[in-house]
Amino acid sequence: MTLEYGAWGHGHAPGGPGYRPPVVPSSTVGPVPRTASPARRRRSRLLRYAAAFAVLAALGGYLAVQYDSSTTESAPRCVVRAADGDHTYEMSLHQAANAATISAVGTTRGMPERAVTIAIATAIQESTLRNIDYGDRDSVGLFQQRPSQGWGTVAQIMDPVYSSGEFYDHLAEVPGYSRLPLTVAAQRVQRSGFPQAYAKHEPDAALLAAALTGREPAALNCTPPKRTDESPGDAAQVRAELIRTFGKDVLPATKAAGASAAASVSVPVPATARAKAEGAPQRGWELAHWAVAHSEELRIERVSYADRVWDAGSGWRTERTKDKEPDTTAVGIRVAQ
Repeated sequence: MTLEYGAWGHGHAPGGPGYRPPVVPSSTVGPVPRTASPARRRRSRLLRYAAAFAVLAALGGYLAVQYDSSTTESAPRCVVRAADGDHTYEMSLHQAANAATISAVGTTRGMPERAVTIAIATAIQESTLRNIDYGDRDSVGLFQQRPSQGWGTVAQIMDPVYSSGEFYDHLAEVPGYSRLPLTVAAQRVQRSGFPQAYAKHEPDAALLAAALTGREPAALNCTPPKRTDESPGDAAQVRAELIRTFGKDVLPATKAAGASAAASVSVPVPATARAKAEGAPQRGWELAHWAVAHSEELRIERVSYADRVWDAGSGWRTERTKDKEPDTTAVGIRVAQ
């Protein structure tokens, strides 16, 4: 921080350059120096000690935060890391789940990765990827959409699947949105009082979109909080959320009765014509990252795809089988039991 000091001017003595001050009798030349009293000295020392303590406390707090964020791997969080390792983005599991939902809704509608980047950058600016029930005037949700402006009811907007869909519907109506600067495209949808605010989030949003659309494999790693109860996960709930987010074609027809009690869900890859066109691995990684991002909410303890396995307690690892090609035909999801 740079401190700017004003320049203090010095005036000329009365009477000009040749002016001499009057002679003052020696008995009145200046005040007699006083020695500080013991009480005053004690107060001065206490103030100095307090100031030093405050500085040390602030420094200690800063170092503690830095240590926690850089070395404590067990803290509940999600991290997206670029392939070159130079760019990372850290967020909570709730934020990651919301970002994964935004991405999934976009790709399911056939929107390109650029649209997903625009949507995620907008949500970072509007709500920091939190599904908030307050905002400017009557704005709510991930994108701070207003019921009074025709975006839907409060209940609808507070559903991330619905609010993401509304954003993409409006974005698709912007001519040439994919060629526009991100902040311009976002502003055409949002009509914000801060039209340039979206631009600063583009690098982070692009990193998230690359991972969540599946273009970058095993790029999202989440550490859920340790379980404090023994209640199991529900595979039926995982299936229901997959269908609600990706559409009914994401899974095969409903299985026989009793399947809801199973601990595992197998998601076929590719499941759509679009996935076939883009390549099965990208679709597979999109589904795998979605499951990892929702691991806390849905009590998912393991996700597997190709030759990689994610465990809730340890993250991603490579698991190769000798003389066997990696299986890219399905994403395996196992809930806690």
